[in-house]
Amino acid sequence: MLNLDTHILVFLLMGDLSNRELRLVQGEQLVVSDIVLWELAKMIRLGRLHMDLEAPEFRQCLHSLKIVPINLEIARRSTQLDFSADPADEIIAATSIVEDIPLLTRDRRILKSRIVPFPAKN
Repeated sequence: MLNLDTHILVFLLMGDLSNRELRLVQGEQLVVSDIVLWELAKMIRLGRLHMDLEAPEFRQCLHSLKIVPINLEIARRSTQLDFSADPADEIIAATSIVEDIPLLTRDRRILKSRIVPFPAKN
């Protein structure tokens, strides 16, 4: 399993993953925190992302993802991280910690964490 942050999901949908990221996602069960869906909708509403959430390609991708709901343990853990970010990023990171699923991200603040699990570097 591999937890994708919002931007990695966007890069996946747009075909903009790096070679390493592509290798990592191939053949893996992909997971997102449910807040990623909110972030996508918000970014579209603000004009920062141009994507059709009703498009068949997006719907197909959505059905292939495991969506992890925010629960009390994830909410608590999001307040006990070793970095500070926006609340959505903190929830995404906490989801990886609580569910013990490596997080694929390019976010430098998150990547400095010593407690968030990340994919092995290869």
